[in-house]
Amino acid sequence: MSAIDSLFKTLRAQGHKAFMPFITAGDPDLDFTAAVLRQLVARGSSMCELGIPYSDPIADGPVIQASYTRALGGGVRLARIFDMLSRTTPQLDAPVVTMTSYAIVYRLGLEDCVARAKAAGVAGMIVPDLPVEESDRLAAICRREDFSLIQLVTPTTPWDRARRIAEKTTGFIYYVSVTGITGERAELPAEIIDHVAELRSLADLPICIGFGISRPEHVRMLAPVADGLIVGSAIVRRMAEAESRGRQAVLAEIGDYAGELIAAMEG
Repeated sequence: MSAIDSLFKTLRAQGHKAFMPFITAGDPDLDFTAAVLRQLVARGSSMCELGIPYSDPIADGPVIQASYTRALGGGVRLARIFDMLSRTTPQLDAPVVTMTSYAIVYRLGLEDCVARAKAAGVAGMIVPDLPVEESDRLAAICRREDFSLIQLVTPTTPWDRARRIAEKTTGFIYYVSVTGITGERAELPAEIIDHVAELRSLADLPICIGFGISRPEHVRMLAPVADGLIVGSAIVRRMAEAESRGRQAVLAEIGDYAGELIAAMEG
């Protein structure tokens, strides 16, 4: 059983849902990334999602795009990210998964990428630009290594294709709540609830919802139908202010914000 499988088994037994924050690795630097990971887990996050900066955005809105640009400009590279994670993940009482482009995985080599990620304490990866039709090899490696390969289903994914995605996915299904890019939104479409209910008929996997979630009312709306909720841009936006406002102040604000959403989820 993978670390992510174990997490959701425990959460289900306790009647809880997973709060899953997303942050960018290396914005403004990897020391701050590690500090934010520790803060988020200390405040009750069930799992953390770490974005590996990439020059060509994949469904990322302007906030995350800008964070990737800053991180790459600051010299962040994959080897340094893995080094930071190898020192940080043993301190975290929650799994970490990476969000990365398949171009990075392919360039490093599929076997080597999974091996290095596991050695750094990573529990799985999300590869949003890997089509399910081309995922057999990576999916097989991940299954063999008990390393979760999380794949995405969107509101426009045909149900026959969603079924194939579910068959190749391990850990959890990432359901994209809106058609478009990441970013904070005032409102989320009500049909999410029906879509998630239909998706549950395709596979016995946890379903976690991401894109656009940023407010307690979003959490209260979606927590009853989801196994987990992913929040990214609202946290990444705060991290971008670390240098101008002071790291400790931003770190505390991120912790308070996470605590507010977790309280809404549990309430």
